Amino acid sequence: MAARALPSSNAEPPTKLCDASGMAEIHRMFRSGFGEAPALVVGVAAGDTVHAAAVAAQLDLLSASLHAHHEGEDQRLWSMLSERSPACGSHVTRMQEQHAQMLVHLHLHELDAALPTWRASAQPSDRVAVVEALAGVNEALAVHLPDEERTIVPVMEAVITEEEVQWFAAHGRKHTPKGQTWNSLGAILRAQPDGGEAWQRKHLPAPVRLLWRVVGARRYARTRAVLEGR
Repeated sequence: MAARALPSSNAEPPTKLCDASGMAEIHRMFRSGFGEAPALVVGVAAGDTVHAAAVAAQLDLLSASLHAHHEGEDQRLWSMLSERSPACGSHVTRMQEQHAQMLVHLHLHELDAALPTWRASAQPSDRVAVVEALAGVNEALAVHLPDEERTIVPVMEAVITEEEVQWFAAHGRKHTPKGQTWNSLGAILRAQPDGGEAWQRKHLPAPVRLLWRVVGARRYARTRAVLEGR
């Protein structure tokens, strides 16, 4: 059954306590990154372990980011919403079930388990498990992410403070794999509708935006070239 948003009423809409649009912003990165991943994997020539290592590192980044994203929600978000907005209880329960039943994590664990063998061999026979796991991840995300954006984000903005919502962003950044900071930022920017210009102005101070233009963007362009076998 399709999820339904909270029922409307004639009352004035609640004042926003925070801006939870970052949820959709990071979701775009997951959709884009996992969405292109099967083609990147299939694009690695048999035996090309250098290319396979680059693509596997990208998938490790995506997996670590999604694990951290859901870990933060499991640790703090669901209890906050249940306590502060009991009417959201059915939505929270469904989100927890989607995590626990592994609409997503089951396939992420399958991906994590399959990557090392394919990374080492770059053989078509070993990539089958990787591609199958990615198909499961993408199918799960197609259900979970829009459900969360539609039913959870509005409640977050009504009952969670800006300081509290920033904890989730910091939690995600803390779990970025070592050496992948520029790649992670580039993946987020690339997934935004305008290429990330508005996201940068919203989230990055001017010195960091300058550093991205001078250093980060070039490094990310090199990463993309390797990923795409150029």
